Amino acid sequence: MELLKREWGRRHWLPLLCRRNMRLPGIGPVVTFSFDDFPRSAYRVGGAILNGFRVRGTFYAAYSLVGTKACSGEDLFRLEDLHDLVAEGHELASHTLHHVSGREIPRTAFVKEVLEGRAALQSIHGLPVSDNFSYPFGAVTVATKKAVGTKMLSCRSSFRGVNGPIVDLSLLRANSLYGGIDQLSLVKKLLRRAQELSGWLIFYTHDVKDHPSRYGCTPALLEAAVKAALDSSIKVMTVNEVLAHAGKCQLNETKPLLSSTAAH
Repeated sequence: MELLKREWGRRHWLPLLCRRNMRLPGIGPVVTFSFDDFPRSAYRVGGAILNGFRVRGTFYAAYSLVGTKACSGEDLFRLEDLHDLVAEGHELASHTLHHVSGREIPRTAFVKEVLEGRAALQSIHGLPVSDNFSYPFGAVTVATKKAVGTKMLSCRSSFRGVNGPIVDLSLLRANSLYGGIDQLSLVKKLLRRAQELSGWLIFYTHDVKDHPSRYGCTPALLEAAVKAALDSSIKVMTVNEVLAHAGKCQLNETKPLLSSTAAH
């Protein structure tokens, strides 16, 4: 019970504290499809679905996971996947170096993980990487929100809801896209809410396959979700595209938006 109380308090107070506010640009309702960690199927299957609709997604990668396997046994991304997805116009963003929880290590160590995770991706020759970030496991505290929020262009959470008209860049709200086609009614409900608010709806998932893990979705659900958004005249954009419309650019002023650093 005490744990539930703490979690309720965190969910209630964190969105109100250490905010970094941005007014959502007047682009109408918009939706972003994002993928965490990420399993190969997120890009190979999920990315192909997005490509089929001529829209793009945001992929948050923890560099140390390259070429490894998820707990479910599924292959995680390879280096060639990173190059392929950005060549197709998708956004590559970061997710710490070792996929660690911001609640389980000291604040300074977590900030180091965030910065090193971004730097590791940006050091790969020819690979454009954005300054956007998502909290692994959705784990964030007041201290980590305050510290990381000033280091990254945006920080995506797992706090449910629609962003806007004032967006907290240190705690972008996002909604899980898990399960099969039976979850489509919930997706459509969120899309209607985004329309009502003319807001920014973000979905996140992990693997995309016919028999997904508890943290993934089926290709049928992802395809139906994208189609429902487009049928509702809701724009599909990456995180970076939305922020670019708001006049936000990379924190490193020596680089243009989505440029790469020196050769690895």
